[in-house]
Amino acid sequence: MLFTELGLAEPLLRAIAEQGYATPTPIQQQGIPAVLSGRDLMAAAQTGTGKTAGFTLPMLQILMDGKRPAANHIRALVLTPTRELAAQVGESVRDYGVHLPLTSSVVFGGVSINPQMMTLRKGVDVLVATPGRLLDLYNQNAVKFSQVEMLVLDEADRMLDMGFIRDIRKILALLPKRRQNLLFSATFSDDITGLAKGLLHDPQQISVSPRNAAANTVKQSVYMIDKARKTALLSHLVRDNQWEQVLVFTRTKHGANRLAEKLERDGVTAAAIHGNKSQGARTRALADFKQSNIRVLVATDIAARGIDIDQLPHVINFELPNVSEDYVHRIGRTGRAGSTGEAISLVEPEEYKFLQGIERLIKQKLPREEVPVISVAPECPRPEKAANIEADRPAKAQHRPKKRPSRSQKNEARVASGLPPVKRTDGNAASKPRRRRPSKPQAVA
Repeated sequence: MLFTELGLAEPLLRAIAEQGYATPTPIQQQGIPAVLSGRDLMAAAQTGTGKTAGFTLPMLQILMDGKRPAANHIRALVLTPTRELAAQVGESVRDYGVHLPLTSSVVFGGVSINPQMMTLRKGVDVLVATPGRLLDLYNQNAVKFSQVEMLVLDEADRMLDMGFIRDIRKILALLPKRRQNLLFSATFSDDITGLAKGLLHDPQQISVSPRNAAANTVKQSVYMIDKARKTALLSHLVRDNQWEQVLVFTRTKHGANRLAEKLERDGVTAAAIHGNKSQGARTRALADFKQSNIRVLVATDIAARGIDIDQLPHVINFELPNVSEDYVHRIGRTGRAGSTGEAISLVEPEEYKFLQGIERLIKQKLPREEVPVISVAPECPRPEKAANIEADRPAKAQHRPKKRPSRSQKNEARVASGLPPVKRTDGNAASKPRRRRPSKPQAVA
């Protein structure tokens, strides 16, 4: 099947061709006609199967013939859990709508709200937003929902995992009752099914992969290794295999920072990306990784949502996730859209219970690899200290305190200068006349 057979308009087909696509993925083959028919949709597809285009293309076609939005109004709302995913969806809307007279905008936290308010004043056809920033804009009367025709929840399971359910319910209460609803996710939990029942009306359900299954284009393996040797093994794998783009997952933000610093000292260019980083720092790190300016990007689960890199070859779980479903999301960063990829997990003994949970979820036992002989690279000095190492050494020597001369050396110097030596009355102090404290006058009786 070709895109020309899905009933898409000529401007959209032209944009698809300019992006280099000709054949739709399974989720696009089933999802696009369903959305164009006007029905609500509940779609389960693995990350990287093209589900973003699966709702973006029909959404743009439905909006292209409608009325322009009024000031501060929007016609379609796409909710995403993270800034990076919002930016990715916004980019897809711009790329596929390049030949349409439609406007779009992306809003998320971590940056100034004023430019976002200015953009919304003229009205926007498609707004891609994170829930928290969207409510901030609504509370300041910067966005209105009375013209909303379509709602899309992307990565809905992650939004629930991140605690956005209350924000989502607040937003749903503000939207018009008559609208088309699309719910997309890589995996569906029981909570998602419960949310869908209250959100969707007679939805068409699409599933292009088994529930919580990993893509068969990803080669998975496990190294059983103690915690103290994980960093050395990771550096060894990257250096000896000459890998250029490696996405590494850790459980914590501080752990991501520490690992990136250790890799830098091992001579492997790396950067960390997580929620404590400013939006500018996250954008720069992601851009450097995409352009291969750094070899390793260390990320937490939340920050990694929205990382969309064509043919990303390697994903490494430096630490296994506490939640088994997150493993599927992690390795979904590679092996996307039919390309092959590799996912490696470094598992310490304390994480074995997490590994068992993952294997039960994906219904397969992951192959164990033998830990290679690790070649340790000489540790590079930290950049801020390396330039001053040689300059610091003489400076430290100059400021060392001089050794105090002994008492015998002092006496020799006194005799040489014609002065008598200092004599001791005991083993500790020189003889000095003791001063007596004057006695107090006694009172006369």
